[in-house]
Amino acid sequence: MIKETRQVTNSFPFEKLRLVFLFIIAVFLFSCDKKPSRFIDNQVFRYNEHSNITTLDPAFSRKQAEIWATNQLFNGLVQLDDKLQVKPDIAKSWEFLNNGKTINFTLRDDVYFHKHILFGKDSSRVVVAKDFEYSFNRLLDQKVASPGKWVLNNVTSFKAINDTIFQINLKNAFPPFLGLLTMKYCSVVPKEIVEYYGSDFRSNPIGTGPFYKKLWVENTKLVFRKNPLYFEKENGKQLPYLEAIAITFLPDKQSEFLQFIQGNLDMLSSIDASYKDELLTELGTLQPKYMPSINMQKSPYLNTEYLGFFMEVNNKYPTSNSLIRKAINYGFDRVKMIKYLRNSIGTPAVNGFIPKGLPSFNALKGYSYQPEKAKALIKQYIKETGNKNPKITITTNAQYLDLCEFIQQEMNNLGLKIKVEVVPPSVLRQGKSKGELPVFRASWIADYPDAENYLALYYSIFKTPNGSNYTHFEDKYFDELYEQSISTIDNELRYKLYQKMDSILISKAPIVPLYYDEVTMFTQKNIQNFTINPISLLNLKRVKKSK
Repeated sequence: MIKETRQVTNSFPFEKLRLVFLFIIAVFLFSCDKKPSRFIDNQVFRYNEHSNITTLDPAFSRKQAEIWATNQLFNGLVQLDDKLQVKPDIAKSWEFLNNGKTINFTLRDDVYFHKHILFGKDSSRVVVAKDFEYSFNRLLDQKVASPGKWVLNNVTSFKAINDTIFQINLKNAFPPFLGLLTMKYCSVVPKEIVEYYGSDFRSNPIGTGPFYKKLWVENTKLVFRKNPLYFEKENGKQLPYLEAIAITFLPDKQSEFLQFIQGNLDMLSSIDASYKDELLTELGTLQPKYMPSINMQKSPYLNTEYLGFFMEVNNKYPTSNSLIRKAINYGFDRVKMIKYLRNSIGTPAVNGFIPKGLPSFNALKGYSYQPEKAKALIKQYIKETGNKNPKITITTNAQYLDLCEFIQQEMNNLGLKIKVEVVPPSVLRQGKSKGELPVFRASWIADYPDAENYLALYYSIFKTPNGSNYTHFEDKYFDELYEQSISTIDNELRYKLYQKMDSILISKAPIVPLYYDEVTMFTQKNIQNFTINPISLLNLKRVKKSK
């Protein structure tokens, strides 16, 4: 080891070492020049991701944190606008053939992958249809084990007809399929880069998006830079407008809030109990003292929060009887619950399971607060069953304890004793999947913008473990309507079928809809063109940041 040190010293004279050192110092001082630093800072969008990011591979972008990140890095065939309309992305157009079973996508010819040495002397190349063929095959590859494989369940085949035509063949016509293709799972990735990195593609992502990955110190900081090759333009100007995105990973929401209030973050996307009263009024509006410095935006969010009843429990359990299930639905004040426990963030779920924000939502009459009716239903249950002291247990995680305790108090006053059991989120998920919980708190966030996404939860074929029917609800007429709806191309007719299915859920009451969630975002006043949407998809390519 000593010999090696001497050899290096002898082959690199001290004078040269001194000159190199002075050069490094000069470069450092230049890079710290205040003017360039201020300019760059004015173009960096900063936000915090308290629930961490574990991958930048779109095939594994399952959680919102990863979807937000990969949405800046990757594109697919199609994309959603803020009104949830399917729009062109890398595919500039498409046509349906064979009664809706075949879709031919025509690709743009000006979409380039992010620069990388593996692309050769040009450092990039144009996306062609073969790239989508590879990306979709990778999604289906059992060795890859992508959680997004299910997106292609209704696909029989796909192929590149030529460089610009990509064809997908479906088992059956399925109108919501284009919405499925907007998911980040379906992003295009380059074969040569993925095969070079293998599983390390998660931290070395190469896509076509408005930004590319510059730096990732896991659990600490993630930096994206502007992609100079990006293909989209707005009013003749190339997107994106920002120079960079910087993401931090503070796990504590209170610290995140303080960083935002101090101006160190440009966006706040969460509302935690620790500061919600500081930030919001009971009516859900911004506290007056923050109005001069902060913008607040709200939108319906495709998320229904609910209590689910497992419908195959022993007949002696109270919730196996529809009288008790309906009594709970009538027995608590959803409006009061949202106002005081959620600071009016969200809408009371008095219209069924399909949430606001979807085209098929039609304000169906569901369950309203009628305590006397709830009390009468409980008395009727006691009379018919002889169970004089009905008791049930609601299983939830800590995040929703206050909501469940509110229902507990309301129902105890009406003659139904409720115990609230708090378990970790993983235990709650496992218990739901195995049918071990007679009553459980749950939520359903749309994967794609169509009510089929919600109603599939009650299709009998999809009972767990074969799908996401956690309640094991089964109704022959509901199943018939569902099967008819997924093959109906006419949107208006399909929406009517959805509404009929929703009304069946109201009448049978396998669930207690609690509220339809809202997207609530806060940004600094100097952030422009920041928009929100009902699927809470973060899109920063049009955002501007003024000085």
